[in-house]
Amino acid sequence: MAITIKTAEEIEKMRIAGKLAADVLEMIEPYVKQGVSTDELDKICHDFIVDEQNAIPAPLNYRGFPKSICTSVNHQVCHGIPGKKKLKKGDVINIDITVIKDGYHGDTSKMFFVGEPAPHVKRLIEATYESLRRAISIVKPGTRLGDIGSLIQKYVEAKNYSVVREYCGHGIGLNFHEDPQIVHYGKAGTGEELVEGMTFTIEPMVNLGKRHIKLLGDQWTVVTKDHKASAQWEHTILVTANGFEVLTLRSDEDPVLQAS
Repeated sequence: MAITIKTAEEIEKMRIAGKLAADVLEMIEPYVKQGVSTDELDKICHDFIVDEQNAIPAPLNYRGFPKSICTSVNHQVCHGIPGKKKLKKGDVINIDITVIKDGYHGDTSKMFFVGEPAPHVKRLIEATYESLRRAISIVKPGTRLGDIGSLIQKYVEAKNYSVVREYCGHGIGLNFHEDPQIVHYGKAGTGEELVEGMTFTIEPMVNLGKRHIKLLGDQWTVVTKDHKASAQWEHTILVTANGFEVLTLRSDEDPVLQAS
């Protein structure tokens, strides 16, 4: 699949889909608390996307995925399937939302705390967000894909964390997953050059322990092999004429991520 460069009309649709995805994460925040099940969070998000936004939750039935959102708790890295297990005090959870509106996708995820997490886990989550923020800040025409991966890898490994290598960011638009792949490790100065009109996700998965992971028997949920915590944040990004626009920006986020 070749990289698709979005037209002005397509970019406007991507903005709408991205804003809807961000709105779901803002809506769900008050519900993420001790005693709630991830199934309940899934239903709240599903109903909001379908009934309030008149949109489609992209994960539902995507390659057989049975739910409308992904919920990855503690040592789950990504693609956790919502279920009956209830969140407890000290848990951390990644909620991954992808919304389809008028055929176009907006994809984003955020880490949430249930009560106060352990300080070392909180530091992991903050460092993972900072790695994403720094990676976004260098997006512009002429930046190479390797520059993004290298920046993330160097930043988190300097803090003795590890980057998951088996899963990556991706182009996005009419399709949930398009070219290019955006890996979160690598060598600066390598890979494809970014050009105006590209849209893709950056979504680093960073582990407290070793980078090694395994896929559970449900064929979706990915966990750390050493059972240490993992963190992930994700945004959908547009490459503009002189920089970037975060299409899934939330109202609580750093002005540094405002469009350049």
